[in-house]
Amino acid sequence: MKKFNRFLAVSLFALLLLVLGACGNNNDAADKTTDNKDNQTEQAADTKEKAETKDLILATTTSTQDTGLLDELIIPMFEEQNPNINVKTIAVGTGQALEMGTKGEADVLLVHAPASEEEIVASGDAINRQLVMHNDFIIVGPKDDPAGIKGLAISEAFAKIMSENAVFVSRGDDSGTHKKELEVWKKANLTPTDNASYLQTGQGMGATLQIANEKSGYTLTDRGTWLAQEKNLTNLQISVEGDEELKNIYHVMQVNPEKHDKVYAEGAEKFVDFMINNDTQKAIGEFGKDKYGQALFFPDAK
Repeated sequence: MKKFNRFLAVSLFALLLLVLGACGNNNDAADKTTDNKDNQTEQAADTKEKAETKDLILATTTSTQDTGLLDELIIPMFEEQNPNINVKTIAVGTGQALEMGTKGEADVLLVHAPASEEEIVASGDAINRQLVMHNDFIIVGPKDDPAGIKGLAISEAFAKIMSENAVFVSRGDDSGTHKKELEVWKKANLTPTDNASYLQTGQGMGATLQIANEKSGYTLTDRGTWLAQEKNLTNLQISVEGDEELKNIYHVMQVNPEKHDKVYAEGAEKFVDFMINNDTQKAIGEFGKDKYGQALFFPDAK
């Protein structure tokens, strides 16, 4: 009888262990199932977020990039506020940027050639044009000032450069700066190519300043790019500044989705609103002060 009781006790204990083990396995399986579901949910959320991220194509002038305004301030701020929008910047001359708008190859434009901007709005290729900021154009040239233009009015300075056959380095790229330069030559009744020392780079402002520095030539530049590049332009100085004609005005605008159905209209509208809101305008007005002792741009949005 004792042997039978001992056998019964051992059998019951073994059965208990088996039951407990089965329960443990079921719990582990349940936990694994829950973990798998959680992982699948997280992966689905990540996939959804990535799927919802859209590219916003910004066509703009090189000066906004050469100064660091876009890469250091505007794009980080905008993308932080709009995490599902990825800004793809195409920095070219304003003429090229506007042409991208007329072809529907960009979503939003940030440019500085008011007369040409008005044309693209009138054609219906762009809408929601808003004033953003300004700085000014200046003439920089060799420190020994071979043409003797320092302190002259802009038209007088251009005429002196022409009469002295001094080296003048033009962007020659249909940018806003190039358009302004041609406007000044025209108002002074001068043809710049009559000067054998007139050079056209076909490049952005930063590269054109470098060439002017190497060639000991004069060039027209926006002040912001000059300040950002000045430390590397050891042969140049500001020769002409402060002329009312040299104001440099920037606008932002959407490419019209009703005329170009592939544009990212929602993102473009958000970018325009962002550029003219109070926080962005304040940040633009402070940009550059810590590094250059003065702002590179002055906010203008109402």
